[in-house]
Amino acid sequence: MRILITNDDGINAPGLVVLDALARDLAGPGGEVWTVAPAFEQSGVGHCISYVHPTMITQFGDRRFAAEGTPADCVMAGIYDVMKDNPPDLILSGVNRGNNAAENVLYSGTIGAAMEGALQGVRSIALSQFYGPRNVILDDPFEAAATGAEVLRRLMDDAFWDDADYPLFYNINFPPVPAADVKGARLTRQGVRRGVRHRVEAQMAPSGRRFLWVRGGDQQVRTADGTDAAANLDDYISVTPLRCDLTAHDAFDRLSDRLG
Repeated sequence: MRILITNDDGINAPGLVVLDALARDLAGPGGEVWTVAPAFEQSGVGHCISYVHPTMITQFGDRRFAAEGTPADCVMAGIYDVMKDNPPDLILSGVNRGNNAAENVLYSGTIGAAMEGALQGVRSIALSQFYGPRNVILDDPFEAAATGAEVLRRLMDDAFWDDADYPLFYNINFPPVPAADVKGARLTRQGVRRGVRHRVEAQMAPSGRRFLWVRGGDQQVRTADGTDAAANLDDYISVTPLRCDLTAHDAFDRLSDRLG
């Protein structure tokens, strides 16, 4: 198996080291793991692509490349440039520093990379490590994510993959606990942290100029039962199937009746 790995935290992020180990375990002795990751952190860029300017790409080692672009750029660079003669069988994105559950899914560059992989017709999985008071103090806050090999194998062997126009891809979030406290994995829906919003806060620089900083909300707020962040806060790995289709199918029939 040929696996392409990327992230949105940058080529030197510790979560990418964890993902590399997971990918090598999954690929097996005869497999290949290729890295194309952003040269600099690209958190919060979603599915952005560098449409109006070129992306410089540099090789740092055997099958290891950094691109001055977004996570989605890195996926396209991997498919159409770095691995063009032998495209990847699987794309893994992460392991993100912080959760990509609930509303974070819509902002995440980690998710954006997996989304691009799915649009390109490659099986794709995003992986993120929830942070909280029980793991942020650990020497390795990614302990729980390091247990993810079995979940990845089960997804590859047993999960539903399709060739729809907007294919399925998967979002995995590891709970904010030490590895020994992970209770297992649950299939979940995307949740919402009610009352939690991203926002901006103003600060004055020493130069007297006014700047706005984007701030997230409380990540320890539970989502509804059966959804991603609720499972994570109950010490479970969440596995959420996603698609790129943004149509509100639940509203379509009612609107059809009203609008004709």
